[in-house]
Amino acid sequence: MFHHPNDVSPCQKGFAMRERFADRLLEAPIAPSFSRLGLRVRARMENWRSLGTYDLSGRTVAITGASSGLGWAAAHRLADLGARLIVIGRNDQRTNECASSLANPNGVTHTALTADLSEPADVHRLADTLRTDHSDLDTLIHNAGALLNHRATNSAGIEVTVAAQVLAPFALTGLLLDTLRGNRPARVLTMSSGGMYTAGLTVNRLQMSSENYRGSEQYARAKRAQVTLNEQWAALVPASEVVFHSLHPGWADTPGVQDSLPRFHRYLKPALRSPAEGVDTLVWLVADDHALDDTGVFWHDRHPRPLHRLPRTRRSDTPKRRAELWDWCRDQTGIDPPPSTGS
Repeated sequence: MFHHPNDVSPCQKGFAMRERFADRLLEAPIAPSFSRLGLRVRARMENWRSLGTYDLSGRTVAITGASSGLGWAAAHRLADLGARLIVIGRNDQRTNECASSLANPNGVTHTALTADLSEPADVHRLADTLRTDHSDLDTLIHNAGALLNHRATNSAGIEVTVAAQVLAPFALTGLLLDTLRGNRPARVLTMSSGGMYTAGLTVNRLQMSSENYRGSEQYARAKRAQVTLNEQWAALVPASEVVFHSLHPGWADTPGVQDSLPRFHRYLKPALRSPAEGVDTLVWLVADDHALDDTGVFWHDRHPRPLHRLPRTRRSDTPKRRAELWDWCRDQTGIDPPPSTGS
């Protein structure tokens, strides 16, 4: 909930201050902020606009990782609001099941596309299909995000978490940039993770070796890179053409968490958000005009959030490393987008 100081009464200013104070109390310790309690308290204190009041008729949204968990929940919520969905997943059956189960209040036809985002050839085929068959695309959601317990590589020798969650979003964004610019103001949204707060920004150690591989750490490094790239895209592309936002969902009860973090899931299950609660801010960023007011922001529970909680990760976030990350992604993908097409 945003307030302009010239538009509110003293009473409203006082209430806004209480809202911010309550939000800071929740945000300071991780558990209350990331749990379902944090979302519910904020929604009530700040009188969030109900997602059900938005109308996304005429909007076309592509979302990766739509075959389960947060992606499935987001696709269904967006379809309920009237958007036309292009759901993208690695598993053909589950992705088609997602598309066929979506509501179509406006009589729109939803589309299922299958792609393994860890494979560059699949990413390019996906981009070709989206450019050719979905020229009205105005929102691209990078949501795919598996956490692996064992190291694996793609056909090019890149660790698959990094390939699917860093290089694939970079390539898709670059390959679809002209399509998105043609439907301005467009939106590119990246679902990161609160786990990125534990990881510093690195390029030469972005891919963990087999000897020291830990799935949760590899995931956190990739998610940190995602958030940094979100800011870099926002600096490159004018907000009048495309806005870029990243976010984290808090702790959500998804199949991925159940499978990859069983102990975490077992102990914290009562505090976990439902998938629908986990995608509230994502859907809000698709639907609400506040998303067009700024670009390059990292969000949680409808609020901009800091990029760092720990001094050591802040120290790692240098201009040199940021430039190295962009250059590495450009070199690996062959994507080097121009800054603007002009007005």
